[in-house]
Amino acid sequence: MKAAVQPVFTDKAPAPIGPYSQGMLVHDTVVYLSGQIALGSDGTITGEVAEQTRQVILNIGSVLEAAQCGLHNVVKTTVFLIDMNDFAAMNAVYGEFFGTTKPARSTVEVSRLPKDARVEIEVIAVRS
Repeated sequence: MKAAVQPVFTDKAPAPIGPYSQGMLVHDTVVYLSGQIALGSDGTITGEVAEQTRQVILNIGSVLEAAQCGLHNVVKTTVFLIDMNDFAAMNAVYGEFFGTTKPARSTVEVSRLPKDARVEIEVIAVRS
């Protein structure tokens, strides 16, 4: 029998930089992902918000794949920006990945993000 709550981990996305999991699978159905920033495979963040958004969503896709689902399973996202003036650039890239599924979304401006990233995104997905 599987545990009601199982951690999700993949080495295809950045390892957590603190005491948390990349994601949690609940009752083999709902996947909660921790916020992802644009850490590349070399552990650095480069580029402006559009490039960072692309890397963030690629990281999210890798964690979702480890949970046996994908971006099409995402039902809710929360986007954190350090500057709301970056909204249009983030939104253009975001739309490339979520153009057809259009999950519910909140976007908020924050004063700072880990590793001085410009964008962080967390998601909730439902496995089908």
